[in-house]
Amino acid sequence: MEELTLERLLAAIRSDDENLRTDAWQNAGKIGAVAIGPLAKIMVEGELEVGRAAKRAMWQIVRHAGRSGADDQSKAAVDALIPLLADGQPDAVRCEVLWMLSEIGGDETIDAIREIPGLLEDVRLREDARCAVQRVPTQYAIETLQEGLEAAPDGFKPALAQSLRARGVKVDGLPCRKLVPTKETKVTPVGR
Repeated sequence: MEELTLERLLAAIRSDDENLRTDAWQNAGKIGAVAIGPLAKIMVEGELEVGRAAKRAMWQIVRHAGRSGADDQSKAAVDALIPLLADGQPDAVRCEVLWMLSEIGGDETIDAIREIPGLLEDVRLREDARCAVQRVPTQYAIETLQEGLEAAPDGFKPALAQSLRARGVKVDGLPCRKLVPTKETKVTPVGR
């Protein structure tokens, strides 16, 4: 493949030639954040394999930007991803972007997630958002999960409690579902 530019990347991703598509998405990291928006559009508008190649290209860009010493590229990728969380974007894009942001984002990612209206009630996005927040390694992420736990509908509270436990926070009042027996047992707890 000749030197990759944004235009060549997008054309190759849209190509019917699977080898050209594969080469393009595997080298997309070199193009950087400028390709994220156009690739997100192709991801949902293209034929299945074209959309898959666009998504893989976005991931290559995220991983390339997230490497050690590439702080400027990481910031540019985060800045390009955050607008893709907005209402009106397809859920498939929003969910994928949440996971991408969990790889390279920080507190700005948490702020963007908190701004999604009705997120705790939106069963299509809240689980991905919870997991993304859980993966951001900051104290602000823990505080956000704690605030979410207080405001969440009852059916979502156990999941938020589990995220807090995964981050080392003790949560009272919501037993861990993993520790609740699923079959009747004759074993009694120690100390009774």
